[in-house]
Amino acid sequence: MKQQKIMALADHNIMNTYRRVPIALVKGEGVKVWDAEGREYLDFVAGIAVCNLGHSHPKVVKAIKKQAKELTHVSNLYYTKPQAEVAAFLTKHSFADKAFFCNSGAEANEAAIKLSLNYAHEKLGPDKFE
Repeated sequence: MKQQKIMALADHNIMNTYRRVPIALVKGEGVKVWDAEGREYLDFVAGIAVCNLGHSHPKVVKAIKKQAKELTHVSNLYYTKPQAEVAAFLTKHSFADKAFFCNSGAEANEAAIKLSLNYAHEKLGPDKFE
């Protein structure tokens, strides 16, 4: 699909909540991305709202394929071996006694506020809640 057609399709079907750069990306490898016209760019913004792992790294692709054969996503309502193992790794290699997994920055901020209030209540007394 050509770049103009991709952009028109997106503009017709996606809310205009922010201005987009007029480039329709179709492929990525490492730190490089290509648009629908075949032009190559360095991706300096891959980390916005995602993990900055680059594009199509063979080890990441292999890991995703392996995991997709087992589970692709499971709610925190259930236990999974990979999550338990990552939590153990994080607590072993950090200051923390426990790991916290969430879906967004808003959820992370909410948890940070609740944890700080809980800490103040436990360590400084029940009147410390602000």
